[in-house]
Amino acid sequence: MRDPATPGALLDWYDRHARDLPWRVPPAARAAGIVPDPYRVWLSEIMLQQTTVAAVRKYFLEFTRRWPTVADLAAAPDEAVMAAWAGLGYYARARNLLKCARVVADQHGGQFPSDHATLLGLPGVGRYTAAAIAAIAFDQPATVVDGNVERVMARLFDEHTPLPQAKPVLTALAETLTPQQRPGDYAQAVMDLGATLCTPRNPACGLCPWRRSCAAWANGTAAELPRKAPKKRKPTRQGIVYLARRVDGAWLLERRPDSGLLGGMLGWPGTDWAEEPSADAPPIRAEWKTLPAEARHTFTHFHLRLTVKTALVPMDRTPARGGFVETGEFDREDLPTVMRKAFDLARPR
Repeated sequence: MRDPATPGALLDWYDRHARDLPWRVPPAARAAGIVPDPYRVWLSEIMLQQTTVAAVRKYFLEFTRRWPTVADLAAAPDEAVMAAWAGLGYYARARNLLKCARVVADQHGGQFPSDHATLLGLPGVGRYTAAAIAAIAFDQPATVVDGNVERVMARLFDEHTPLPQAKPVLTALAETLTPQQRPGDYAQAVMDLGATLCTPRNPACGLCPWRRSCAAWANGTAAELPRKAPKKRKPTRQGIVYLARRVDGAWLLERRPDSGLLGGMLGWPGTDWAEEPSADAPPIRAEWKTLPAEARHTFTHFHLRLTVKTALVPMDRTPARGGFVETGEFDREDLPTVMRKAFDLARPR
C-alpha cells in the first residue's frame, strides 16, 4: 500500500532544495517574515509563460533594474518596454504587461490586488497567473497548475488521459493537495519538483520526496506520463522583408500594428505572411537584390520562411512606408528575433 502524498513531505524537501531564483523569496527568508513583492511575482510569471527560466533570468534582472516598481513600469514609454522585451518572444505578453501595470497604477493605487477574482480582471492575467500571484505573493491557498505541476500530478496519480484533455482532471487532483498552511511555498515546491526531479525525460524518482506515494512509480509508468495527444503538423508561411539602407547608414524600419504577431515592435517593412507567396510590394523605390538565404523562424502555430531583399538608397528617396532610423539610434537588439535573423543575413561583413 502506498503512503499518502502530503504537502508536508514536499515542503520539507523544498526547504532544503528550493531553486535560487531572482524573483523568489527563499523559504528561510519567508519563514523569517520577508514577504514576496507582488510586482516581482507578477512580472516573473508573465515572462515565464511558454519560456524557460534560463531565458527569463536576464530579462527579469534588466526589467527590475530599469523599472523597480509597477509604477515605474506603468510610466515607461511603450517603445522602451517593447525594445527591452525583444528576443523573449510572444510579444502580446509585453503589450499586456504595460496595460496591466497601468491599470494597477491608475485603478489600484500601485498595489496589486490580493483576491483571485480581482486579479483575473487585470489585463493579461489568466487563471494560472492569478492563482500564482494569489498563492506566492499573498500566501492564499490557490492551486497553481503549470506544465510541471501537470506532469507531477499525472505521475503521482498515474493518470493516463492525454493532454490537453487531462487538464481539468489534473487541476482537480492538484486541488486535493493544496494546503492551507504555506500555500505559496507549496506552489513553488511542486513546480520545483517538476523542473528538477520529475522531469519530462529520465525522472530522478530515487530522490523524489513523493516516491512512495507515486502511483506511476509503483506501476512502472512514470516515464510515459503525461500522455499527450498527437500534435498537428505546423503549416509553413512565406513572406518578404525589405532591408533598405540609406547611403548615410540609416536603416528603413516600421513599427508593426499593435494587434497580431510582433505587435508594436520595430521591424523591417514586408509583405503579409501567408501559405502562398505574397505580391512583391517594396516600401521604397530602389534596385532590390534578393539574398540567396532565407530568414527562417518558428512561431507557436507555424513555421515562417522570409525572402530577404536589400537595397542601398540615396538621401533624397522618400519611403512609402516606415521611416529611416539613424545609425546611432539603431540597435539590433531592439528587433524581435525573426527580424534579427533577417538583419544578420543582410548586414555588411
